[in-house]
Amino acid sequence: MSCGVVLAVSLLLSDPNVALAAAQPPAPVSAPVSVAAEPLFADIVTRSGALKGVVQGWIEAGMMNQADFAAGPTFTGFKAEAEALAASDMQGHLILKQRGTDSDLKCILRGISEDIPKKVAAFEAAATPAERRLALDELAYLLNDNVEVITAPPQPEV
Repeated sequence: MSCGVVLAVSLLLSDPNVALAAAQPPAPVSAPVSVAAEPLFADIVTRSGALKGVVQGWIEAGMMNQADFAAGPTFTGFKAEAEALAASDMQGHLILKQRGTDSDLKCILRGISEDIPKKVAAFEAAATPAERRLALDELAYLLNDNVEVITAPPQPEV
């Protein structure tokens, strides 16, 4: 069994929002429909916004100046939440793919799901305050992008 199928099944069994999102009928081809109000996507927006707020707070507090911050319990908890968010983004991608949509959102969600762990790892690997600051800035940007791509009004396909 492929890893993707195992991940999809485990997420489907663990998050009721996934089952609700998967049960939504496909949108008519003629009218682009926003998914922002669907439970899974609304949850992604909420969690992304909250995690971005955490990262912004760290930037403002100068946490990038603490060399051991990434090894502490605060960051470890954040990392787990970020990984769960990345899994939800991938689930959103799979649901949109299952619906047969060719929208950019499907591809963007997949990219975000792959990039969140990379940005977290970049912060963990950063050796200097400047590198840690850059990693936090990029993570905040990615989390904000996650909110904006879901809440943006849908555009007709070209």
